[in-house]
Amino acid sequence: MIRLFVGLGNPGPEYEATRHNAGFWWVDALADKLGTRLVPDRSYQGWVARVNRPGLDSGPIWLLQPMTFMNRSGVSVAALARFFKIEPQQVLVVHDELDLLPGQAKLKFGGSAAGHNGLKDIHSMLGTPDFWRLRLGIGHPGVKSEVIHYVLKKPALDQREAIDKTIERSLAATDALLAGEMDRALATIHAQPPRPKPPRPPAPPPATGDSP
Repeated sequence: MIRLFVGLGNPGPEYEATRHNAGFWWVDALADKLGTRLVPDRSYQGWVARVNRPGLDSGPIWLLQPMTFMNRSGVSVAALARFFKIEPQQVLVVHDELDLLPGQAKLKFGGSAAGHNGLKDIHSMLGTPDFWRLRLGIGHPGVKSEVIHYVLKKPALDQREAIDKTIERSLAATDALLAGEMDRALATIHAQPPRPKPPRPPAPPPATGDSP
């Protein structure tokens, strides 16, 4: 079961709407869904929310947005996880993913950081890669040398709308994640959105008789 939801991003208004902050967007949406609000907490160097839900024997749920900048995210995550005795496998880290298109999301457990500096630092500070990740697609610029500039720019409007729809869709897995029903969460998150129906062809004009 997931006890700590972490969204990755960079602090400051200049980064707020950039692709690298997709994890922050997801946690903000989760906070709205759970009816809570994140507040700054110096102890964990981040914005934090605690949620108590009836029927959860595992204790409160934690939401976290590290304010340490992306490449030091693990400092914040490890501080909160260790203080509240949250195991790595009970942590879900939500982050932007270059290898997925906007509108796509993938849930996975463990594995490499694949060059993501936030994941690298969390792995280092927790001492293990064995935590859950929710990868939110942002697309790739096509050229490796452009990646740094790409992730720190705002997505085009249609891309942002696709990411927002993916966030909304993946939040449907919240109850499964909290219950530890990870197969159900995987199925929910990986389900393809319904394809829009093709437009109906216009009706033919009414037949008219020949003029006398």
